[in-house]
Amino acid sequence: MKEEILRIPINKEIDVLIARREIKSEAERIGFRWIDQTRIATAVSELTRNIIKHAYRGEVVVNKDDGGIEIICQDEGPGIPDVEQALEKGFSTTNSLGIGLIGAKHLMDDFKIESNDRGTTITAYKKLK
Repeated sequence: MKEEILRIPINKEIDVLIARREIKSEAERIGFRWIDQTRIATAVSELTRNIIKHAYRGEVVVNKDDGGIEIICQDEGPGIPDVEQALEKGFSTTNSLGIGLIGAKHLMDDFKIESNDRGTTITAYKKLK
């Protein structure tokens, strides 16, 4: 059974740092190894930066269960027109390197994107090993 342990609004750049710090701290408390704490924090940084960059505001919800940690990043932005294309290495709509979204996916064990013209929800899961 999942238990919500954090809910962090993402409205400005500082919120990216707050989310990274708070979620990394929770991952440590849960018992994740240092390397997995860093993977989780890096994925959260990328996903929350995308909220600021593309939707301007949203939130991160963190749930835990006996198997690991679930990170849900949600916004009410314009959505991702082509999710498959957005997950291609090097693809960017903002002249960035185009590795943030695909990088976040590779850092986590499970990764799902739901997007439409009313917003995007990304659910990422990391197993406790």
